Amino acid sequence: MTEKDQMKKRVGEYAATFIQPNTAIGIGTGSTAYWMILALGAKVREGFTITAVPTSKATVELAQAHGIPLATLNDVDRLALTIDGADEVDPKLQLIKGGGGAHLQEKMVAAASDRMIVIADEQKLVDRLGKFPLPIEVIPFGWKQVQRRVAALGCPTSEIRQRDGRPFITDHGNYILDAHFGSIADPPALGIALHEIPGVVEHGLFIGLATTVLVGRADGTVDELHRPG
Repeated sequence: MTEKDQMKKRVGEYAATFIQPNTAIGIGTGSTAYWMILALGAKVREGFTITAVPTSKATVELAQAHGIPLATLNDVDRLALTIDGADEVDPKLQLIKGGGGAHLQEKMVAAASDRMIVIADEQKLVDRLGKFPLPIEVIPFGWKQVQRRVAALGCPTSEIRQRDGRPFITDHGNYILDAHFGSIADPPALGIALHEIPGVVEHGLFIGLATTVLVGRADGTVDELHRPG
C-alpha cells in the first residue's frame, strides 16, 4: 500500500467513528470513501444499526458487498450526516467534486443532510479552487453549445470526459464536461452562472455544504477543519 493509500485508509476509518447508530446517513463515492465504507461494514457486522443512502452505482455495489443496509433518497426525510470525498478543498471548505462522475447524486445527498463531513488527504487542500478540472454534467444533446457558453465564462479549455475511447456516461445517462478554469476567483458566482446555461444538469462546485473536513496527513495524523463562521 502506498503512503497516499495509507493516508486515505486512516482518514476513512476515522470518519466512520462519527457515525451514530440508528441514523440515516449518506455515503460517498471515491477512493477515500472506500475505506470509510469498509470500516462501516465492519461495524454493521458487529451489530451496528444504520441505514445508508449511496451516491452512485459503484457505492451501492461496495456497500452491498459489505452488508450495509441501503435506502434511496426518496425513502428518507432527512439524513443526519453525509461522508464523502473531494477533489479540492479551499480554506472556506468550498469543494470541487466529480472526479468519479457522481457529483449530481453526491450534491443531492449532501443537501439533504444536517452535516457533511469531507474526507481527504492533504494533497487535496488548495488556496483557490480550479487547478483540478471542474466537472460539469451535461445532457448529450447540444453539448457543444454548453461548451461554448462555459468558455465565455472564462474557461480556456474543456473537453468531454472519455473512457475507453468513448464519452464517459454518468449514472443518469449524461456526459461530463471537464472544464479547466485554472483558478476560480468567485466559486459561488460561477456556480450560479453555470446553472443558468441550458443543458447543464449539475456542476462540481459544492458551496456551503461541507461542515467539517478530515485531512489525512503524511505523518499519520488526521486534522479536523471546520467551516469558518
